[in-house]
This record gives sequence, C-alpha cells and structure tokens, in this order.
Amino acid sequence: MIMGEEHQSPLVSPKNSKEHDEQNNEEAKEKVEEKVFALVPIVEDKEKIISAPIQEKETDSEIQKSTGGSKDRDTALAKVESEKRLALIKAWEDNEKTKAENKALKKLSAVGAWENTKKANLEAELKQIQEELEKKKAEYAEKMKNKVAEIHREAEEKRATIVAKRGEDVLKVEETAAKFRATGNLPKKFLQCFGY
Repeated sequence: MIMGEEHQSPLVSPKNSKEHDEQNNEEAKEKVEEKVFALVPIVEDKEKIISAPIQEKETDSEIQKSTGGSKDRDTALAKVESEKRLALIKAWEDNEKTKAENKALKKLSAVGAWENTKKANLEAELKQIQEELEKKKAEYAEKMKNKVAEIHREAEEKRATIVAKRGEDVLKVEETAAKFRATGNLPKKFLQCFGY
C-alpha cells in the first residue's frame, strides 16, 4: 500500500452507512428530477401523429422550495405520468378518428363506384333498347309503306274493275236502247219513273 492513501474498506460504520445511503438517495433524486420526460403528440395534417419527448426542467432548488422532498417528486412524477397517459389517450383518439374517417371515405368511394357502374349498365341497356326500338320502328315503317302500296294497288284494281264495269254497262244500255229503237217499245222501268 502506498502511504498517505486511505483504504476504503468494504465494511462501513453505521454512521457512515446512513450518510452514504442519504447521499445515494439524493444523487438518484437529482438524476430522476433532471431527466423527467413526457411524450406529447405533435399533430401535423391530422394524419400523422408524432410523439416527441419533452424534457421538463426542474432544478433541485425548485423542488426543495415547494415542500422539499419525496412528496414533491412523487407529485411531479404522478403529474408527468398523468399527462403522459392523457397524451397517449388523445393520440389514440385522434388515430381512431382518422381510421373511422378513412373507413367511411373508403365505403363512400365504394358506393360511388357501385352507383357509377349501375348507371353505366342502365344507360347501356337503355341505349340497346332504343336501338332495338329504332330497328322495330324502321321495320314497322317499312311494313306500313308496303301496306299503303298494297292498298293503293288494290284501289287501282277496284277502280279499273269499276271503269270496266261502267264501260260494259254503257254498252249494254246502248244495245238495249238500240233494240228499243228498232222495236219502238219503251223500257218498263223507265216508265215507272215517270208515272206511266
């Protein structure tokens, strides 16, 4: 051993032990009080939640001024714990709200797509029906034109028959009139008209 150096023995006297424990407790308090962190969410764009540590700055003198000791430390730790819990709850709430909003938007988008698909199908069906109706209309118009042409042909035939019959009747009347002239007899029907 070197002279002049004090050897620290593993055995500590009761008096030194008490002082040593107090000294360790105070060092631990200082370390805890200096580095107390809380997670506080920073909200940007409502979609991103970022938790950033914020260091609370409390010095030994401030803690000791209040009521001095472990009660203040416990109170401060409880407050930090409470704020941390509230911040986490707020972050969870915002996250759940965002999820609900996104879910609703997704469902609304699906309904819009469904509506557009159904409308497109109905419009295509309507167009097909209109094309079929146009085709049927054209066919019906063609049939009507054919019927009109048929009626006109039949009317022409009837007119021709009537004209031919009239010609025959005129010839018959002329022949009968020629017989009456030749014989000098009067027609019976004609006399009835005049009251003979």
